[in-house]
Amino acid sequence: MLAILADRTYRHLFLAQVMSLLGTGLATVALGLLAFDLAGERAGMVLGTVFTIKMVAYVGIAPIAGAFADRVPRRALLVVLDLVRAGVALALPFVSEVWQVYVLIFLLQSASAAFTPTFQATIPDVLPEEDRYTRALSLSRLAYDLENIA
Repeated sequence: MLAILADRTYRHLFLAQVMSLLGTGLATVALGLLAFDLAGERAGMVLGTVFTIKMVAYVGIAPIAGAFADRVPRRALLVVLDLVRAGVALALPFVSEVWQVYVLIFLLQSASAAFTPTFQATIPDVLPEEDRYTRALSLSRLAYDLENIA
């Protein structure tokens, strides 16, 4: 399966995906801890709300983003989505209220939810052969699953 990384274009795309997943995972943890710190005795409710927002963003945004990704240049969209996620990370030091955490977690997870179908739709453009595409998609899915575990 790792032989697919010999393709330079896919390797760069895959490494960008891994870095994005790592950044999103760390930002999600940071936002959760920040919400916990800001909420005091309401921390349980706030964290529950944070994770509800995360799931709602994924369920609500991913299908729309998948359709949108077919109409715009995918590379540009992937870059914009990563810039949104970077913007969320840069905003972390300025958060002082719980509602700000809610907004940032929604933006972060919405960008992540849009990134996934866009990334997966890009793979057949890079690797049009079915066998290579299947391996690349499997490796991509493995990266997502490892990010969810970590």
